[in-house]
Amino acid sequence: MVRRRRMVRHYTDRPLTPEVVDRLLANALRAPSAGFSQGWAFLALTAAADRARFWPFVPTRVEQTPTMQDAPLVVVPLAHKLTYLERYAEPDKGWEDRAESRWPVPYWYVDTGMSALLILLTAVDEGLDACLFGIPPEHTDGFRAEFGVPAEYTPIGGITVGYRAPDTPPQPDRVNQRRRDPAELIHRGQWGTRG
Repeated sequence: MVRRRRMVRHYTDRPLTPEVVDRLLANALRAPSAGFSQGWAFLALTAAADRARFWPFVPTRVEQTPTMQDAPLVVVPLAHKLTYLERYAEPDKGWEDRAESRWPVPYWYVDTGMSALLILLTAVDEGLDACLFGIPPEHTDGFRAEFGVPAEYTPIGGITVGYRAPDTPPQPDRVNQRRRDPAELIHRGQWGTRG
């Protein structure tokens, strides 16, 4: 499954069954999270009118690959930092000051990213294709206002899910040419020790 995962940007408008959408979202909830905080939420857009309201917030994506708009599902994973700060202020964690500086990295984004990956992998399991893409910061407030998303939730991007269009271009050679050599990326036992 992992090796079959690709970012696909060309879809048919063939709808997904509600059961498939439910499995995609349910599997996202199975992602690990620091302290089992589960500081995420998901906006699932299946109705054509709702998806149409979403696309103005990613204008570059629409300009570069307009066929992404044919995908029958858009999911926006949202990170919720406060859930983590409150969870780690509980007695078993003891960070009562709720200081963000205690966190070595912002796990609210890490964990929400892992949930997004589970959506991408579930799509492969379901015989579907998917693509994760960013929502530009200058459009985040407008996106929140349009969909009633509270300000304390941060969208980490959008995910399209659907059936690949039959005329989807093959993956460009440059993708494999850009794939970095594992020997450059994997260090064993000591930085600089490769193998």
